[in-house]
Amino acid sequence: MIYIGLTGWGDHEDLYTHLTNKKDKLITYSSVFPIVELDATYYAIQRTSTINKWCKETPEDFKFIVKAHQYMTGHSDYRSDYTSIKEVFKAFKDMLHRMAKQNKLGFVLLQFPPWFDCTSENIRYVKFAKTMLEPYKVSVEFRNQTWFRSEYKEETLSFLYNNDIIHSICDEPQAGIGSIPFVNRVTDNTAFIRLHGRNIHGWTQKDLSSEEWRNVRYLYDYNRQELEWLKRQVEILKHKSKDIFIVFNNNSGRHAAGNAQNFIEMMDIQYTGLSPKQMKLF
Repeated sequence: MIYIGLTGWGDHEDLYTHLTNKKDKLITYSSVFPIVELDATYYAIQRTSTINKWCKETPEDFKFIVKAHQYMTGHSDYRSDYTSIKEVFKAFKDMLHRMAKQNKLGFVLLQFPPWFDCTSENIRYVKFAKTMLEPYKVSVEFRNQTWFRSEYKEETLSFLYNNDIIHSICDEPQAGIGSIPFVNRVTDNTAFIRLHGRNIHGWTQKDLSSEEWRNVRYLYDYNRQELEWLKRQVEILKHKSKDIFIVFNNNSGRHAAGNAQNFIEMMDIQYTGLSPKQMKLF
């Protein structure tokens, strides 16, 4: 099965042109896509009531890919809120419980920062993080080129395979050490592709403010030829995996929803079990 969706549901305004109640965004989103990457969990561990609300607003077969909190991937220092990193993982797992119980959890995404390079210490941390999140399924995304240099590439993939970790296959700008190539290989019966766009000029922050960087980093509109290329990559993966999850993250310019809908059409996919379409009265 091929599942296609977006990162978050709040910013894709093209989906909500006729929506009168902004609180119904997730309901409307899940009438179009069967999955979503939940990025709110990167910024804050969500309350159980919030998780229950999101599960209630989505259909039975809908799945959340839950992005790990920034403390868990070293993007920021946990010590401002917790006494140990194990406490962070415990709080995060407690948050996942209700979602998993309702069969809405796809897997957890650990997206590591560009400075997380291929070292023995970092390899040990990946194993630690995976163990801390058991029994939940985990995907890892690297953003440092060293993991896929010729001398480490096969070892990296074998490491993910041997530890039952989903390899996050990335399409992103090739902008030096802080980016990775598109490696169309699976390490689990679930394949996962994240599409960040190809805006090479906006990929690194340089002298931009954080807000300016957010506005350009994922600014990209995939053209027909590029989506045809993606289709060929997915066709390869279909022979190597049971399920394929594809997330469009190129939304700085709000192109993700349109690209994803076009790709669903190109793949000739007709999803069933989505939320009912909201009726337009006038």
